[in-house]
Parts: sequence; C-alpha cells; structure tokens
Amino acid sequence: MPKIKLAEKTVELIREICAQFNNQETELINVLHQVQHKLGYLPAEVQEVIAKELNASVAKVYGVVTFYSFFTMLPQGQHPISICMGTACYVRGAEKVLTEFKRQLGIEVGQTSADGKFSLSCLRCVGACGLAPVVLVGEKVYGRVSPQQVSKIIAEYQDGCASAQSA
Repeated sequence: MPKIKLAEKTVELIREICAQFNNQETELINVLHQVQHKLGYLPAEVQEVIAKELNASVAKVYGVVTFYSFFTMLPQGQHPISICMGTACYVRGAEKVLTEFKRQLGIEVGQTSADGKFSLSCLRCVGACGLAPVVLVGEKVYGRVSPQQVSKIIAEYQDGCASAQSA
C-alpha cells in the first residue's frame, strides 16, 4: 500500500488527542479509539504519529491495532455494518444474517462497497446476548435480526435518512 502524506491539520488533531491523555503510553487504546472515531481508520502513517507522541514504538501501536478487531487500518464505508458472531448470536443465526448482508451488498467481510456507503465486519461479542443476533450500523444497534430484515436495514441508509433517526 502506498504511503500517504498526512495533512498538517490531521497531524495536529492526532497530537491534540494524545495530549488529552497526557501523552501517556498507558492510554494507547483510548488514544486509538479517539483517533479512529475522528478519522475513521488508523493507517500506518497515523500510527507513526501516535507512536511518536506517546513515546512508544511503532511496533507496539501496530500490535494493538492489529490485535483488537475493533480497530481498522482500512477506510470504512459511510455506514460501517458489524455483525456480532459471539456464541449467542452465532447460535441464533448470525451467520445467515452475515451471508445475506454479503449477498445484498456484494462485498465480503473487511471490504467496502464500491459507492463507499457500506463496509462489513464481524465482532466477537457486543454484550447484548438477549437481543441475538445483533447487527450494528455505526452505533445503532439492531436486535433479533433475521436475514429477511437485511434489505430493510440497508434501505434505511441508502438515502441517508437513518442518521436522523434515533436508536
């Protein structure tokens, strides 16, 4: 993947986030969460700035980013879709729900749709086992999702109307 040049305002944003956590290496996960929330993903160049600001090795930052499934080094779609594959969700049909999302969006897990609207990922557990199977679109939680509901969920976001709705 070609190296990108970060805009100075992006570097400044990363520095500000690191400073909010007193540039402490022990706050690495919190910093990564905040930076990913603002930028959408954590490419190598962003990780290098974080490492420098926290006085940590780039290898350590990369190790954390690649260890936790929540973090991504690839740009996400405007509406990131995550399907919980924890035990309760899996037993209650999450795999069929995932298959239907892949079919309707024409993408695989880890990919973003050609129009940039949707990306697809799996999570281990979201802690909402009573609602299994669970799907998250951004921060909105959908419970007891069946494959038949997938088209309705996607349609909510096709024209951008879901951003005005509450969870």
